[in-house]
Amino acid sequence: MAKKIKHTEKFEPFNLVVFGGDGDLALRKIYPALFHREMDGQFLTDYNIIAITRKEGHESSFYADLTKFLLSSAEEGTLPSDIENFSKKIQLISTKEASVAGYKNLTERINEHPDYQNIFYFSTPSAAFGAIAQSLKASGLIHPNSKVVLEKPLGYSLESSKAINNEIMQAFDEHQVYRIDHYLGKETVQNLMVLRFANNLFERAWDFENIDNIQITVSESLGVEKRADYYDNSGALLDMVQNHLLQLLCLVAMEPPHILGADEVRNEKLKVLRALRPFTKESVLTDTVKGQYTRGNIQGEEVSSYLEDIEKYNSKTETFVAIKTYVDNWRWKNVPFYLRTGKRMKKQYSEIVINFKEVTHNIFPSKEKLNNNKLIIRLQPEERIELVQMTKVPGPGGYRYKPIALKLDYSDSFKERFPEAYERLIVDVIRGNQTLFMSQDELQAAWNWIESINNNWKATNQANLLYAAGTWGPGDDVLNEGSSWITKTWRE
Repeated sequence: MAKKIKHTEKFEPFNLVVFGGDGDLALRKIYPALFHREMDGQFLTDYNIIAITRKEGHESSFYADLTKFLLSSAEEGTLPSDIENFSKKIQLISTKEASVAGYKNLTERINEHPDYQNIFYFSTPSAAFGAIAQSLKASGLIHPNSKVVLEKPLGYSLESSKAINNEIMQAFDEHQVYRIDHYLGKETVQNLMVLRFANNLFERAWDFENIDNIQITVSESLGVEKRADYYDNSGALLDMVQNHLLQLLCLVAMEPPHILGADEVRNEKLKVLRALRPFTKESVLTDTVKGQYTRGNIQGEEVSSYLEDIEKYNSKTETFVAIKTYVDNWRWKNVPFYLRTGKRMKKQYSEIVINFKEVTHNIFPSKEKLNNNKLIIRLQPEERIELVQMTKVPGPGGYRYKPIALKLDYSDSFKERFPEAYERLIVDVIRGNQTLFMSQDELQAAWNWIESINNNWKATNQANLLYAAGTWGPGDDVLNEGSSWITKTWRE
């Protein structure tokens, strides 16, 4: 086992209240994240975890499920007593409604520690956020040092997002709100800041004069799994582009903040979102593609279509989106940003590719093509950074060259365990650091741009292009001539 870092940071004691506390997200991500931080010795303070659930009388099954998920994520050397001791920190409270009466037991539990900071984690559908927030306020549980964590999606449109935010703002101030996007907690995503702003080589070349295009891809081999109802009401555009991909785009395209502070970073990201070129009826037809997967084969296994998976055979929901967009400012003049995401793709991976422009003139006698340099930032599954450069092939007889990647593989270079994204983000909530969380202004700017796509899809009756599961999405056989960029720029 890798040697653990000694932690010295002291947090304020806290109560963490998880609404939807017996849900899939809480069991798979939230509790294991807290468990790993506890085992790593980072919680040098007293704390309580309270799981709020609508079910009654299921304590034994809850703790059995909790143990199963903690065991599946535990490091080698973890003892059964470690899991047992952590599980005892989680108290289950059942309530069928968000109201003062329904939160009576929660109020009594929290009031046992009046000096603790209260962190409320809303791991429920966003339609319930307003009622929960109002009931917490009416119960007297929101104090100046309280915080609220909001899981996506925050609505299904700009209008619904504003309505949810207005309800939240009646109970919390903006500085108390943490809109979580787990992609921003990934190690390689955070390393983008260091890669750009701590390396003169890259920052000087980070503009339209040196970069040809930027590609951001989140490819998923899985289907909708247990999320059928949610996914069919959102689709790939809202599920992935509106939050994950746009946040990655912001980190790539933002200007350097004068310091690494929450307000400074979020203000620079906001400028990028406001500079995104909105879509028109004409550009949405040529610069966006939407698709839906049909039956296919993934790694030798026959898989069903999206319509079969959700058992709704008239659904128009897209499971694939490809977008060519532009950031209209001085740094990124006419540089296309390609955003892609899809379900049931050939391979599962997430990455950012910075494609630099070719050299101005080829001086070598052979005149063979000189491949352009690429900076490849792989977010998952193997976290690594590659710089693809042209290199001479060893041997006599003139110059022969080929592209070779210089690789920084995180698993090879850093032997210690990498904390999961939720571990970093939850710790940032506890310490009060909002740098990696979206502001309301960011959220609204993102929705404005997304609705320029959605509204024009509806106005032009843009249909889904079908693609077989286990492929890279719609192919040349169904793409129109104006959308040929989708296959020409696909890296894999």
